Amino acid sequence: MKPVVLFCFGILFSHWEAYSQATQEKIGFADVDYIFSQLPVAKQIEAELKSLQVQLEAQLKIKYEEFRKNYASYVELEKTGNTAEVQNKQKELQLMQEKLQKFEQECQGTLQRKQKQLIDPVTQSIQKAISAVASESGYGFILNAGADQDDVILFAVDHADVSDLVCKNWVFRLRQYRQDNLF
Repeated sequence: MKPVVLFCFGILFSHWEAYSQATQEKIGFADVDYIFSQLPVAKQIEAELKSLQVQLEAQLKIKYEEFRKNYASYVELEKTGNTAEVQNKQKELQLMQEKLQKFEQECQGTLQRKQKQLIDPVTQSIQKAISAVASESGYGFILNAGADQDDVILFAVDHADVSDLVCKNWVFRLRQYRQDNLF
């Protein structure tokens, strides 16, 4: 009687284990920052942003130099000039300083807008590649593992990392896109 009961429990247990494995979703993770860094377009974006930053810094430097010169003339005027001229120069300097601060903010905004303009299409492309890899490889979930302090996961086994698959898929889709648009 015991062997029959054990046999029945064995069959029941094996079916239960098979059922529980069948209902589990396959989970993977991808490091979006790593994927982005592996793309050839990342270097182009970085170079373009750096170029814009250098241009804006040069313009800002010119404006700061102009402000410095006006301040130096204000100091000299203060020593020798009359009160009305000093007050006018002081107002002019305050206005210049406000414009300088406004220009600095505009530069930061310009740089941020350009970064968003360049990175958003790539991010969307990466998202499509991640979705394609997930669908083709049977993953139920792909989690982001590379957002520094904003990690979605705290631990993942290395074999679940699909970042390289996404890179390959992205390159494949890029080639396919180029071929489709050449003809």
